[in-house]
Amino acid sequence: MTDMLFRQDAYQREATATVVAHTTEGGIVLDQSIFYPTGGGQPGDSGALRWDGADMGIATTIKGDGEAIILVPSEPRALPPVGAEVEQVLDWDRRFGHMRVHSALHLLSVALPFGVTGGSIGATRGRLDFDMEHAPEDRDGLEEMLNGHVTADLRVSEDWITGADLDANPGMVKTLSVQPPRNAGRIRLVRIGDGDDMIDLQPCGGTHVARTGEIGALRIGKIEKKGRMNRRIYLHLDS
Repeated sequence: MTDMLFRQDAYQREATATVVAHTTEGGIVLDQSIFYPTGGGQPGDSGALRWDGADMGIATTIKGDGEAIILVPSEPRALPPVGAEVEQVLDWDRRFGHMRVHSALHLLSVALPFGVTGGSIGATRGRLDFDMEHAPEDRDGLEEMLNGHVTADLRVSEDWITGADLDANPGMVKTLSVQPPRNAGRIRLVRIGDGDDMIDLQPCGGTHVARTGEIGALRIGKIEKKGRMNRRIYLHLDS
């Protein structure tokens, strides 16, 4: 099991850790990780490891067996030995872009209250696929609503519920094809806004900004028809 430091503080850019295993494919498993593994449409983090005067680029991060997180080196070379203490250094600009886009896509799911059939997250843009027959008619109004939520600078926070709680409230799940991750029977919720100002609460395992104001200006990109009841909408960071 890898302790998920990114869950405790998504803004942590460096941390020490101990190598606990190597994979047969040449990956590295640490006892704790600031690197987020690919999942939920969000790419795995990249960065570097440093130890004993050596350093190694990390191309991506993936999930392993159980709760293990595997760091994938950017090139084949000697790995830090099991038991070694290493310094993790996150590619922060890329991660922060993912955080901004991920939170922006949650805002998009608020503005368009349809089931979500797919999505992906990049460092400068993302997209959601919606179970909707027609494209939004008021593109400018949609963009204005999104940027209004950004300007409101709403707090983004988390909570945890049990699987039974989620089963009793299935409407919290917006994704139609993928169920939220259940960690030891618990589901993480991401909340946007507080009290009467809360606009969204949904299961999510990814990393997010602390306030919507950090997302910056948003711009609606291409809107594509991907089937009779499927519209793909791209959302871009505009700054």
